Amino acid sequence: MGKQGSPRSPRPETIDKEEKYGRRSLDSLSGNDLLLGRRIYGNEVSKAQGSKHDQSCGTSNKFSYSWKKQHSWLRMNFKSIILMISVAGFIFCIDSIMVSIFPSDSSAVVQDTSRLSNVTLHKNKAQDASPVQMYSRLLNLASNSLAKNELKPDTPNFLEERSSKASQWKPCADRNKATVALERSSEISNGYIMVSANGGLNQQRVAICNAVAVAALLNATLVLPRFLYSNVWKDPSQFGDIYQEDRFIDYLKDEVNIVKDLPQHLKSTDHKNLSLITDAELVKEAKPVDYIKHVLPLLKKYGMVHLFGYGNRLGFDPLPFDVQRLRCKCNFHALKFAPKLQEVGSLLVKRIRRYETSRSRLDEALLGESMVKYSVKGEEKPLKYLALHLRFEEDMVAYSLCDFGGGETEHKELQAYREEHFPLLLERLKKSKSVSPEELRKTGKCPLTPEEATLVLGGLGFKRGTYIYLAGSQIYGGSSRMLPLTRLYPNLVTKETLLTPQELAPFKNFSSQLAALDFIACAASDVFAMTDSGSQLSSLVSGFRTYYGNGQTPTLRPNKKRLAAILSDSETIKWKTFEDRVRKMVEEGQKLRFRPYGRSIYRQPRCPECMCKF
Repeated sequence: MGKQGSPRSPRPETIDKEEKYGRRSLDSLSGNDLLLGRRIYGNEVSKAQGSKHDQSCGTSNKFSYSWKKQHSWLRMNFKSIILMISVAGFIFCIDSIMVSIFPSDSSAVVQDTSRLSNVTLHKNKAQDASPVQMYSRLLNLASNSLAKNELKPDTPNFLEERSSKASQWKPCADRNKATVALERSSEISNGYIMVSANGGLNQQRVAICNAVAVAALLNATLVLPRFLYSNVWKDPSQFGDIYQEDRFIDYLKDEVNIVKDLPQHLKSTDHKNLSLITDAELVKEAKPVDYIKHVLPLLKKYGMVHLFGYGNRLGFDPLPFDVQRLRCKCNFHALKFAPKLQEVGSLLVKRIRRYETSRSRLDEALLGESMVKYSVKGEEKPLKYLALHLRFEEDMVAYSLCDFGGGETEHKELQAYREEHFPLLLERLKKSKSVSPEELRKTGKCPLTPEEATLVLGGLGFKRGTYIYLAGSQIYGGSSRMLPLTRLYPNLVTKETLLTPQELAPFKNFSSQLAALDFIACAASDVFAMTDSGSQLSSLVSGFRTYYGNGQTPTLRPNKKRLAAILSDSETIKWKTFEDRVRKMVEEGQKLRFRPYGRSIYRQPRCPECMCKF
């Protein structure tokens, strides 16, 4: 290139004409016939190298020749053009059929996924930027399997419990016995029991029903339980914000006397903490004799006791038959969600089912009259959906001490969280023998990741179009952790995507009330899948479905120890073998079970105290 102001090197005129005519000819093509383009390009280049006289003469002849040539080309390629149009039409028809088979709106799915990542996921920019996958090979196999099975007819897919005998068990804890009511009315109360329950929604629910049982056991009057404020849950909700107070008191009045407040003359005793009993003073799952020995003397002495920080402090066996039945009656009948929660909960269920009315006794128990206000015309059927309770919040992940493939960044972040929130855990670890993350996973102590939950659903044969309601709080790791689930199952919804901001606004700062909405959506689902059998929400939801489901509301309980053994072969296992092993694992957890001695009646209510066999 010359200096500024110097004349440019002269170019041959033929080259300028070549570029000019060459560009014009290529731009005028459709791009489908590159060979034709080359012929025209070469033809015009040769013409450009001719004289100006040849280019300026015979314009009409040239136009006529060009038209005849194009007309000839059209006749020669007529069949090919018709064939291409036919193929395009066929593809359009197939696309229309696919849309009709899978009614989900792709734009809605994209919007839901976007909102999902913004609302329900734990914000972690570092991990959002670099997706974490521990089983890439299996995910690819799962994706291929889902694609192959998409157009195959549906097969029975864990939509009912495996044993027909399950439907023989019916709810009957609400059957009052006249003798019990007569005995209670003839006795003088030993005093008042106050309860301050700790934890979140589900821990508080257990505490309420345990308190009802203790009041009956000690022949005491129960003051409507209060909920302690927790720095973890940060929810000031009280009993009346979540449950129907008057109904609760009235429903149990024949067996337990319940009042809304402590009598005035006893409030000074409470303020002085004279009869305060903390959670630490009662052994976990205490027996009736423990209450008679430690609680009853204080109750009689002061006329009241205050069970502070009360939770899981009453065992399940041995316990008198009527006291055990009373716990079932409290949990499955007396505790009804407040009308505002029932109304918004019914909106969740209606929108995901695309159906307006109640379908079962389970719906009625959860939602009362909020599901029977409208009628549906025609033969429409509700959309079936699976509810997934994904326990992968940061506190759960940090407390587990497991490794989730996030490398040094994950290790430092979780260690910092432990130091801030679980100092006692760290002190205990210093005094005990350490267990490696590999050993924790091998023994089934690690919470399932979204990736592992996705593989289980794929192994069970749930199709890509399955509608999934995702319950739970913010997922640790953000959208990168959720990527396997959202890619393989795009029809993923939450309460944040199903409800408008205005509908959610009254519950925004109340975690227990938001948890109640998740409880409703999970309990009403066609299939409920849990990832942690130790979760209180999962336990209470599965028990509720067992009690009211009539054997048609299956719950999927992956065995984390067996799943860890299956996933240890992730680099070599064939997909068919993976499917078989996962199915056997889940089917084992679905076997008809009666409540074993000492186990929770809230989770496994199939026992004579709660249900009747017909």
